[in-house]
Amino acid sequence: MTGVVRRLRVSRVRWAAVRRALRPRAWRAVLRPRAWRAALRVLRPRYPRPGRRGVRRWLPSPRQTLLAFCWALALLAGLIGYGYARTQIPADLNAFATQQDNVYYWADGTEMARVGPVDRQSMPLSRIPKSLQGAVLAAENASFYTDSGISLRGLTRAVKAMATGGEAQGGSTITQQYVKNVYLSQSRTLSRKLTEMFLAVKLDRKLSKDQILDGYLNTSWFGRGAYGVQRAAKAYYGKDVSQLTVSESALLAAVLKGAGMFDPALSPANHKRAVDRWSWVLDRMVQTGHLSAAARRAITVFPEPQPPPRPAGLGGQTGYLVDTARAYVSAHSGISDADFDRGGYQIWTTFEKPRVTALATAVQGRLAALDPAARAADRDVRVGAASVAPDGRILALYGGPDYVKQGFDDANITIVPVGTVYAPFVYAAGLRDGVQLTRDAPRTPVTPGTLYDGDDKVAVRTPEGPYWSRDGKIVRVANDGGRSWGTIPLGKAVAEGVNTAVVQLGMDVGIDRVRRASVDAGLLPDSGFAEQVPQFSLGTATPSPIRVAGAYATFAAHGTHTDPYSVLRVTRDGDLAPLRTPVVTHPFTPQVAAGVTTALDRGAARRGLAGTSPDNTSAWYAGWTPGASTAVALFRINPKTQQTEPLTGTTGSRPHEHTGSTFPAAIWSTYAAATG
Repeated sequence: MTGVVRRLRVSRVRWAAVRRALRPRAWRAVLRPRAWRAALRVLRPRYPRPGRRGVRRWLPSPRQTLLAFCWALALLAGLIGYGYARTQIPADLNAFATQQDNVYYWADGTEMARVGPVDRQSMPLSRIPKSLQGAVLAAENASFYTDSGISLRGLTRAVKAMATGGEAQGGSTITQQYVKNVYLSQSRTLSRKLTEMFLAVKLDRKLSKDQILDGYLNTSWFGRGAYGVQRAAKAYYGKDVSQLTVSESALLAAVLKGAGMFDPALSPANHKRAVDRWSWVLDRMVQTGHLSAAARRAITVFPEPQPPPRPAGLGGQTGYLVDTARAYVSAHSGISDADFDRGGYQIWTTFEKPRVTALATAVQGRLAALDPAARAADRDVRVGAASVAPDGRILALYGGPDYVKQGFDDANITIVPVGTVYAPFVYAAGLRDGVQLTRDAPRTPVTPGTLYDGDDKVAVRTPEGPYWSRDGKIVRVANDGGRSWGTIPLGKAVAEGVNTAVVQLGMDVGIDRVRRASVDAGLLPDSGFAEQVPQFSLGTATPSPIRVAGAYATFAAHGTHTDPYSVLRVTRDGDLAPLRTPVVTHPFTPQVAAGVTTALDRGAARRGLAGTSPDNTSAWYAGWTPGASTAVALFRINPKTQQTEPLTGTTGSRPHEHTGSTFPAAIWSTYAAATG
């Protein structure tokens, strides 16, 4: 009770001092140090707080908390006001007229290609269809005509969408995006974001909404090098913007979110994302009143755009190299795709021109033996190949016959089963992790000399006994040509491609550990890994030739893996642009790597392995010389379904023969001989 009374007295004394200091006749006294000290004693927190014990002595009172909040709010308001007053609308727009080409260089520093400039053409708002305006407003900023240039509700919605993983409009208004396009850089910093917001409010007060929307639609990036809706309409549909349908308008609005992710022509994954967002934009147009429900129900067919135009000067293999390098810059730098398209960058690649030429010559020389006019099996045959240095540099790749004729890059294709060139990963998993022959027993190490049953159609076993398929049969594996090898050392079984021994090793190691070893070696986690059944060890995964070459390079680098990379550095105006370095890991010991390289030794400092997929839809050869690891994939693609088809009969081979030991191996050997 005494403590309460004491605190009340102290409080009354403090407030009395404040009241006296605020009396009119006391203003002169306010300037005196004594008055300031009296006021500060009231406002200043007292720690430890008198009359409290324990942690409560250090906790602020409700009055102190409220006072601190008010001070913080006042400070924030002052800072915002100061920033707003200091921010001025720039006199000039971004220098679109001075945009330059992006220049790509070979590894030796000589020029490889120039790409650019960007494609742009302004179009007055009166000629832009209302359907396109409505689609953009629905997708990007439904409250555009009523907001003040910024939208706190939009920012809140964007944060909520990020937290829940849902689909929603972006946090920036159209005014903010226009400000970013024409006045600011594309960098993502707090200071740039605050400046963007201040400018958006000032611009909203200076220009009409129609003027802002006109500027936004004519400066936004739609991918394919196109800025503005007019060039976007030409790039995607080959028509004037005024001729776009509602459905086509919805796709262009969808692409605004990011052409690298939503241009449907770039990849199957992009196509799916584009269809989903196109449908969402149409639904949003109904919600925002820009499209009737009946008209929405009538739109059921996705408006497929025309293929992207092929820039001049990118014929042969050059276009594939440029696409690979650009994709690497997009994924590993802070440069946005829109900013990159504005040009002025110098991209120094890892590609070595002599190797690219040698690889293309080796592939095309072998493919000349095909006769598609006489043999149906020789039609639609394609090759993807890549050569990667032990330190991860992509030295060469073969993406197709000519970038202008076939834009899809077969060096990056991910629908072709890797086949039995997957065996070294099974072997590496066994050497690293050992095997488990009895359930719950300790794992047993294996060596290259560990013996396995190599007979044809031997039953696959688990620690509990034979492996039974879902149809109630014991699973048996066939060797190529039906050959039985008898008891065979593991190292030789891998080198000779003995399927029965490799599959049993995979079962003994554990399919999950085999998968992990291949990912550790360099295959991507989403490399089309199929169901984890015995056949998994025969290469049902679908990694790209670049990734297979990079994974084989891990063994050549004594167990050290470096993610494949195609760009050494990027500069602009002489300054280095930020570029993340490739990831380096050490998944295998030198002893494990040596075990794999010894098994694949072909003499003359060359190590490699030929292989085919179980369904004969692909044939591979992968291996390395001292300077590079190279993977070559041969396959057929049905042009209508875009799915792989069997190679049976290709090059005139008999029905029971596989092509894997002929074409890919010959291509690899020719290339290796030319490059040393």
